[in-house]
Amino acid sequence: MDAVREAEASLDPHRIQGRIRPRIERSFERWLWRFRLIAIVPVLMSLLSTAAAFVCGSREILHALNLLLDNAPDDSKAIAKLLGTLVGGVDLYLIGIALLIFGYGVYELLISDIEAARPAEAGSGGSGGSGLLDIRSLDALKEKLVKVIVVALIVAAFKAMLVFPIDNTSNLLVFSGSVLLLALSAWLVAGGPGHRH
Repeated sequence: MDAVREAEASLDPHRIQGRIRPRIERSFERWLWRFRLIAIVPVLMSLLSTAAAFVCGSREILHALNLLLDNAPDDSKAIAKLLGTLVGGVDLYLIGIALLIFGYGVYELLISDIEAARPAEAGSGGSGGSGLLDIRSLDALKEKLVKVIVVALIVAAFKAMLVFPIDNTSNLLVFSGSVLLLALSAWLVAGGPGHRH
């Protein structure tokens, strides 16, 4: 009789559901946790984009150096154009750095800590996370990306200002306002009013 009761109790839908539900939840949670590895796609693409930006920046600088070696510019417009090409290469490097920071940040936030970076930090006297690529939160990633992007925009504005014609009063005012805005944005990136040296 007891064996029959035990068999009936084991077929009870509530008991079966009570045993199956935790297994399904655990399986789903394991699958959900592993799904974060899809973040490797933007990491790899940002690293490839970094390499492409560095190659394009190097090509810009080599092009400028080639122009300089072929025929040295003798007027101010040619010099400004040559300097603009050099600054364009630096701007591409900065964009590459922003992409690199994004890739490292996504990897550290979603996949795993980059262990190769940790011993170097510990051996260098232990700044303990003040490096550009040490990202512990989404806010830290956003902050570092914004800083690099603003610097890249400042460099791009500087490149545009090199060839900006200053031939009347309104152009001079526009140029002066641009310099003021660039200085303000550089000050804000450096820390703004709360920054202490």
